[in-house]
This record gives sequence, structure tokens and C-alpha cells, in this order.
Amino acid sequence: MDSNDFGLTEFFSEKTQKKLRFVLLGLIPAYIFYLLYLIVPIPLSFYYSLFSWSGIKDLVFVGLENWQLVLQDEIFWKALSNNFLLVILSLLIQIPIGLLLGVFISKKIKGYKIFRVIFFLPYIMSAVAVGILFSYIYDPNFGLLNNLLQMIGLGSLQSAWLGNRSLAIFSVIGAISWRFTPFYMILFSAALVSIPQSIYEAARIDGARGWQRFFSITLPMIKPTIINACILSLTGSLKAFGLAFTMTGGGPNHASELMATYMYKTAFTDMEMGYGSTIGIYLFLIAFSISMTVLFFSKRKK
Repeated sequence: MDSNDFGLTEFFSEKTQKKLRFVLLGLIPAYIFYLLYLIVPIPLSFYYSLFSWSGIKDLVFVGLENWQLVLQDEIFWKALSNNFLLVILSLLIQIPIGLLLGVFISKKIKGYKIFRVIFFLPYIMSAVAVGILFSYIYDPNFGLLNNLLQMIGLGSLQSAWLGNRSLAIFSVIGAISWRFTPFYMILFSAALVSIPQSIYEAARIDGARGWQRFFSITLPMIKPTIINACILSLTGSLKAFGLAFTMTGGGPNHASELMATYMYKTAFTDMEMGYGSTIGIYLFLIAFSISMTVLFFSKRKK
């Protein structure tokens, strides 16, 4: 008997179409926002990189001159090296600490919900607020860090943390790690909770100890989450801006300069929109290439 006799095909198709129209209408604003602010700026930046433009006067076509100048720019290479230093230290600090905190709050010990809220607070704070907070902490005269070092008898280690060319970038990285580690904590916590407890019970019966269960069960089970966390940390570190700009503005003497801060100052302070767009395209290409490389090798190992 044909299903049309019961009117089922017509009923479900009409209902599905209504749901589809409703979903599409709800997604349209998000797609418009995504298109205008995330997709369109990429080809537009490439277009502006071919011109010498202050943002006000007429565009002057210079071809690939801006691209060549960037490769000869010492400040750009300094910013790039700082970004890679941030990438490495973020992976070494944020991911392991985030994983340890994720394990801790997923144990559901007494008061774990309070700890979860406390640990997550840095991430919900704005970059400007965290930048100002750490500027006070690093203050050479009244800062918490120098006072703490004095109290514990390590006054010889006191320094002008943000004014010292050797320490400024590490001070900024410390603040960035403090703010973003809670994000990975929640990410790993969600992955850990999804692991079936029966697997741990079977391993426990077989005599596996805590650290053996962690390395033999936990880490392999959350490997996709770890890879995703590494990619997020990598791309986030390459485009980091807010904290560095608030705390040092790239100083002193470009010692804590990042590609994003240099791009911003070039485009909106020096009013060299074409050159700033070129730096932005280099930033995009580097982040995209590294992300695709990590994804490629992670999939090959599977």
C-alpha cells in the first residue's frame, strides 16, 4: 500500500519544510555577521595590501611592494618570534595545567562546583581588565609580585617586569596563560566526564594503578580533545592582542611586540592601512598554514 494513502509523505514534508524555514531564518543574522566580519575582511585585506593608503587619501597602487617590505622589517620578525615563543609556552603551560585542573574538578569531590567557578573566573574577565590587573601586579614599586618576593626573602629578584626588555614578553605570557588556562580546564573536564566509568572499573579490577589508568585510558580517550585544544591554543597565541596591547603596547622598544599589536599600530596609529593589511594577511597565512599542518599530521597518526 502506498504511504500516500495515509497522507504521511505530505505531512512530514510540510512539517520539515516549516522547521527548515524557521532554522534558516534564525541562522541568517549569524551568517551575515560571520560573512561581514570574518570572511569578507580576508580578501579585502589582500586587496588593500596592494596599495599605499592612509585610510583617508586615495589609494596608490604599489603591487607587492608592501609584501617585500614586511619581509625586510626587523620589527615584524621580532613580533613573529615573540608570537612563536607565546605559542610554545602556551602549549607547555596552558594545556598541561588545564588538563590537571580538568581532572581535579571532574572528580566531583566536596566543593568541586565552587572550585570550578573560582578557577573559571579569569576566563570570563575581559582582556582589558586582566591587563590592568596584571599591570598593578607587575608594578615595580607597589606591585604584588615584588612585595611578595620581598616578603619571602627573594628581594634580589625584584624587577620592573613590564619595563625590562628581557622580561616584558614573559610577563605578558604569564598573564595570557592565567586568563586562558581555565578555558582548557572546562574543555578537558567535559571530555573526562564523557569517558565511561566501566572502563576504569575494569582496569581497577585488573590491578591498574592511578597513573597507569591515566596514561593508558584517560589520555588516549581524550586525544581528540587534546589535539583540538592545541590547535585552539596555537591559533589563539598567533592572533593574541588585547592583553599585550593593554599591558605594554608592544614595548619597551618592541620587546613584547606581537604581530597583532604591530598590525594595529601600523594601520591605526601610523595610518599605513596598506602595510597594516599586509601584516594581517601574513598573520592569517601563518596561522592557517600551521593549523592545517597540525590537523594533517594528527589525522595521519590515526
